[in-house]
Amino acid sequence: MNQTIEPFDASRQNEEEIFRALLVPHRSLGRTGFLLLMATLGLSSLITGLFFLSLGAWPVFGFFGLDVLLVYGAFRLNYRSAKAHEEVSISRLAVNIRQVAPSGRAKLHEFNPFWARFRVARHSEIGITSMRVEGQGKAVNIGSFLNPDDRETFASAFQLALATAKGR
Repeated sequence: MNQTIEPFDASRQNEEEIFRALLVPHRSLGRTGFLLLMATLGLSSLITGLFFLSLGAWPVFGFFGLDVLLVYGAFRLNYRSAKAHEEVSISRLAVNIRQVAPSGRAKLHEFNPFWARFRVARHSEIGITSMRVEGQGKAVNIGSFLNPDDRETFASAFQLALATAKGR
């Protein structure tokens, strides 16, 4: 699972924070896998390019190097977007959502828990398609990069914590 959830513990009622979650996008290919993939792709492109070069088709050799550079660039952009994350916390005083862009720029959204509403859009086959916190004339989407299972887990924990903050 790609999130850290600390559900409410009744023995800690005197503490202000009820819930805290760190939501991060999932990346299935780690650094070692990326290096292996790029080495394999680079080696196979080199061998195939050398074959075409030996046949006299020298322009093809350059294109084989270009495709490796394009794949590398696509992965770099993908890993850059993985730096985005969201920090969600709930206390009896506030619902705080801090969204951090891949560039590192952060935006903080704060809601009063008594006025905040948690909206979940569902699809019959997929499950949760979007989650949104609304209140006080503003709204913010959260967890858009999570997979369906993680969305379900987060939504359940978040709803419980928000109800606890409201005293229900």
